[in-house]
Amino acid sequence: MRRVVKAAALAAGATELGTEPRALRLLGLFSRVQTPVAAGRSFSTAPSQHQASSPVWKLGRLNHVAIAVPDLEKASSFYRDVLGAQVSEAVPLPEHGVSVVFVNLGNTKMELLHPLGSDSPIAGFLQKNKAGGMHHVCIEVDNINAAVMDLKKQKIRSLSDEAKIGAHGKPVIFLHPKDCGGVLVELEQA
Repeated sequence: MRRVVKAAALAAGATELGTEPRALRLLGLFSRVQTPVAAGRSFSTAPSQHQASSPVWKLGRLNHVAIAVPDLEKASSFYRDVLGAQVSEAVPLPEHGVSVVFVNLGNTKMELLHPLGSDSPIAGFLQKNKAGGMHHVCIEVDNINAAVMDLKKQKIRSLSDEAKIGAHGKPVIFLHPKDCGGVLVELEQA
């Protein structure tokens, strides 16, 4: 290890190990990088404004990331022909105002969303974001009704009063982006 550190210090401009301040900074950085992370370390350093989910419901896996696209065929072709993903045919969902293409990534999915009619929420999104972009993330929950009630108690707003059937035929609800760090979050019954 000492040889690796010395080589890194010499590459940083030191003539001998420890002769340059920059080399010392690099040496210190290198030793910190090699220090293992303690088990159980928290990813968040800021205190949460909200309590963690109650034992009545549990957050599950990422179900999908939804991307609003101005050209559904072009986007489908990119994921299918360029990246080699499994891509479904377009599925019109008039009750949601979108046509959707499902991109299977093995461990999760992407949904390519295109407006179906002028009153589609995706049409409004694309007016503001001409090239398209990430629209929402969908996370599974084991009990959507309990999750909705609990989140309302914690002052997390939803875009509807109750869950509706989503594109996968399961109950879903969207949480207000202003209460979710600027991200539109969809919860889906697992």
